[in-house]
Amino acid sequence: MSHLTSTGRRRSATAGVSRLGFGVPGCAHPLVAPAEWAELTRPETPLHWAVLNVARGPGVLPDPHCLEAAGRLTNAGVRVLGHLDLRFGTRPVGELISEAHRFLDWYKVGGFYLDRCPADRAALPETRRTTAALRAALEDAYVVLGQGTHPYQGYAEAADQLVTFSGPWAGYRWSQVAEWTAEYAPQRFCHLVHGVPRTHLEEAMRIARWQGAGTIYFTDRTDRGGGDDPWEALPGYWDDIVSRIGPGVSE
Repeated sequence: MSHLTSTGRRRSATAGVSRLGFGVPGCAHPLVAPAEWAELTRPETPLHWAVLNVARGPGVLPDPHCLEAAGRLTNAGVRVLGHLDLRFGTRPVGELISEAHRFLDWYKVGGFYLDRCPADRAALPETRRTTAALRAALEDAYVVLGQGTHPYQGYAEAADQLVTFSGPWAGYRWSQVAEWTAEYAPQRFCHLVHGVPRTHLEEAMRIARWQGAGTIYFTDRTDRGGGDDPWEALPGYWDDIVSRIGPGVSE
């Protein structure tokens, strides 16, 4: 089955699982997607965090539109994460920290989303150095590592949350979870899945719970093989999925 651990052990779909919530990996610029940014501030939306990606990072100058959008989310109690591209471990730590400071100074973010984070054991020490420097810049920074696959287990100690799946529904529905993840609480893991049909939402949420992910983002949008970003707009069934896991919904 798709939602088994590598040894065949299963997680209960309810026991020990905290309420599911959303992690939004980055809507388009607020001028392009104003409705999306406004929707994220809707009261009682179970939103764990949202990524602010101004221009593949913080940009070179403060953007008043992004400042306004980030401020509204922060005021609504949503954690805003600045987007840092690790390029699979090829960027110098100093360069990343410089970008982090711009996010902090200009947009008052509450943490960071480290996109294209390496997943292998050899790159772990440098990643730990980066996350330690980020926490030095912001003491209570919430740090998400965006590997998009199950990394070496040591990465779980370097961040608040790991994105252990990022990809299409065709891959997700047959995915397997690494055995070591059973040692951690669901809030330590996030799944980002595009191309999920509305008719398969329940199945997708069942897989997420079974595999122990506390944060999700499912969308019916796809990259269509042309480099389109499926995360830039909210899914067509946003209201539906919010109603399925919002406050008052029994797990």
